[in-house]
Formats: sequence, C-alpha cells, structure tokens
Amino acid sequence: MIEIFEDDTVITADRVRLDQAATALERGVVVLFAREQFQLQPSERNLIAQGVAGGNAKNISYDPASESVKGTEAPAPERQTLAAMMRRYSDFTEALVLAIAPGYRAGLRRGRTSFRPNQIAGRETSWRKDDRRRHVDAFPSTPTGGDRILRVFTNVDQHGTERRWRVGPDFETYAKAFLPQLSSLPPGAAALFAAVGITKARRSLYDQMMLGLHDAAKRDIKWQETAPAEEIAFAPGQSWMVFTDQVPHAALSGCNALEQSFYIDPSALISPALAPLAILARLTGKDVTRRLF
Repeated sequence: MIEIFEDDTVITADRVRLDQAATALERGVVVLFAREQFQLQPSERNLIAQGVAGGNAKNISYDPASESVKGTEAPAPERQTLAAMMRRYSDFTEALVLAIAPGYRAGLRRGRTSFRPNQIAGRETSWRKDDRRRHVDAFPSTPTGGDRILRVFTNVDQHGTERRWRVGPDFETYAKAFLPQLSSLPPGAAALFAAVGITKARRSLYDQMMLGLHDAAKRDIKWQETAPAEEIAFAPGQSWMVFTDQVPHAALSGCNALEQSFYIDPSALISPALAPLAILARLTGKDVTRRLF
C-alpha cells in the first residue's frame, strides 16, 4: 500500500517515473515523500510548538476563495500566521500534485485547507465522526457526483510526534463487504436536501452509496478489528498523498498536521476504471451517476 518517492526524485525525474507515481495513486497506494517538502517559517514553527492556536477544534480551516480562517479563537497575529501558512501550503500541494500528474490540471479543483493541531488519540467523538475507524471519504453536505477526492498531508509537529494511520483493504473488497447493507433515500429527499441547503447540490446514487459505505464501515467494530490492514507512521516533516475516497484509512494518533483536499474530474484520470465510480457501477450494474430525487 505504500510507495516512497523522495522529493528530488519526483520533481526532477523523467516522465516515466512521474507516471509511475500517478498510476500508483490511482491503484490505491499511499504515496509518501520521505524527506521534508514543505518549509515552515520561524513564526509558524513557534506557533505550532507553543500550541496556542488549537483550542478545542478538531480542524482549523482555510478557505482559499475568501482567505478566511475558521475554527480558532487565536488572537489576530496568530490567525494571520495561520492563514499565511495554510495559503502557502495550498499552493505548495497543488504544485506537488501537478508535478506527479500534470494531466490532472484540466480536471483539478482546489478544496479547503486544514490545520489539525490536536492529538487524535483519546479524543471523544461520535462513531460517525471518529476518524480512528477505517473509512472512505464521503462528505454529507458536499456531493461530488463521482469527482475523486485526493488529499495531501504533512506532519508539521515540532516535538517529534509521529502521525499513525491504518489503511486497507482495497476498495473493491471494502465495497463488497458493505454494499448489501446500504439503504436508499426516500423519494424526494435528495431534492429537498439541496433545496433547503443541507447539501450543496443534489446527491447522485454514487454519493449516496459512498456515504453508506463510510457509515457502514465505521459502525462495524468487528470489521474494524479483523479486516486486513497495514499501519503507517509518518514522521515530522514527511508529506503524503492518497485518494481518500478509494483507500479505507484511519488516523490513529498524532497532532499538528496540514491537509489539502482536491477534487478531480474522472475524465482527467489515467485509469478511470480503477476509480470508485467505475467499481461501484460494475459491482451493482447500475448507472451510479444518476441524480437522486
């Protein structure tokens, strides 16, 4: 599940090597950059080391469109430092993605940036929000319609804390385990959700299935304990990227990570047949792109 590409290898390698990285991503591999990629400014290092920005929030988010920061009550100078750090990180990660997969450019849409200051281990939350349980990503309020969710992470902890993940099994195995448990939305529900703003667009059958797969896995404690998995420890300074709509993943422990989400149109992929959209269509025999009513 893991392949390592050192920073200078990826950026300066020939076209074949870059294609290998992009192909690995689409197979469901976590692509890890072993050496430090994103350089923090001294003020950012100090802010992270002091732990003054976190509060009780799970995530501090940055919206590149409005340049606004949410999820922190830090004073104005610290907020400005956070905004500058996340703005730079957003630009950095897009350049990193396009260095590996320049073909994604036409179908790439940048989502929100987040800073995750607080320790994952021991955090009290509901089963649905518990990221220590393996799941594939699906966002209840933001239907993708089949666009891929690619996320880039960097461990920026200043005290040597690793960030530990558990990943696996492959998406098709995961889907086969839980598809029989999925339920349908009542007629009219998808249109109502969109009309009143619960969702930003009307869900497709794909969106509903992905939400069902997310919830079914998180509910199933036996599956969490027994399904094949591999654990990864990401050291401070390391960056990694992964299609989180395809790779069942759980964040077990760690603090102080940056994250950037991207949405990618399936038409920009190297191997569209490996995407969850295609796999669910094949497994169910249905047009999973159709919008629900």
